[in-house]
Amino acid sequence: MLEMNIESYPPFFTQESNQTQNVDLEESKIQDVEEDLDLNPIPLIDLQCLNLEKLGEACKDWGLFRLVNHGVPSQLLAQIQDKTRELFSLSFHYKQAILKTPLSYFWGSTARTISGEILRSSKTVSWVEVIHFPLGQLSQSKFEDPLLDSFRLLMEEYGRHQARLARTIFEALSKNLKLDPVKTKSYLSEATGFIRVHRCPRIAEGSQAWGVGVHTDSSVFSILNQDQVGGLEVFTHNKWLPVKPIANTLIVNLGDMMQAISEDEYLSVKHRVRVNKQEDRISLNYFVFPDYDTVIHSSKYGPFTYTEFFQQAQKDIETVGFKVGLAGFKSNRAIN
Repeated sequence: MLEMNIESYPPFFTQESNQTQNVDLEESKIQDVEEDLDLNPIPLIDLQCLNLEKLGEACKDWGLFRLVNHGVPSQLLAQIQDKTRELFSLSFHYKQAILKTPLSYFWGSTARTISGEILRSSKTVSWVEVIHFPLGQLSQSKFEDPLLDSFRLLMEEYGRHQARLARTIFEALSKNLKLDPVKTKSYLSEATGFIRVHRCPRIAEGSQAWGVGVHTDSSVFSILNQDQVGGLEVFTHNKWLPVKPIANTLIVNLGDMMQAISEDEYLSVKHRVRVNKQEDRISLNYFVFPDYDTVIHSSKYGPFTYTEFFQQAQKDIETVGFKVGLAGFKSNRAIN
């Protein structure tokens, strides 16, 4: 495993690493994480032998599942993890210089505005470093740094696999929900897909931080490729459970858009990322959304577009410190 040097961290992390981070850890008091997964195994979905009933149960009861036989070459997954560590190990100032448009490079938060500014609540800071890859713009880009450009090519190939998986999974979910394929065609738009590459730096003993605090994703769903360090935890069945890393598997996590599309039949699951004391955590997450101006109709919520949802989430973070999410779009019929 590639050793990370201190010069690779944004100054924020080196300045804060020797003291307790000023973050809101209230969510950790919901319930201690349950380490024994034998009684509550995360649902396993085999894409080559897709069982629609089992898929539906996973989405209703868990809001996520582990995907196997997904067709993404194990060699590609390994290459991406290795190249990601190599890229993050570059010095902070050099990364700032090369990670330019159409890429975004930021830290301390995973939330950004339409204009690209970082959104941080007054209560929390995320112990995470992020590179944002907009897949639709990568093929027209070429980077002078050879490592970054080779990584771009890997992201393009990986992105094609992710779009294939997203399309296959959404079609299966639509069948389960008996959605009209014509009316819901724009509910998943491959053109919106992007990949975020995350590093959660290790943190010193005696310090506390969340790589990402408790949240739900705003997407239709996301597809996670995490390294063997772990740290992802999901809140399900009234307890927090760790999502154990298993090589050559992917984690599919339903988001707010899928919950609305399903009339609340499927869950947008709460999750968080715990920082490791000994090792940096590396993960790649593919997110996909509806067409931004497509109106989502649901008996549970007033009609809204993803653009409206995103803009409201920005206002929520700026005013109350967190995304209110779907609760802010509840229709009068659903409330009464």
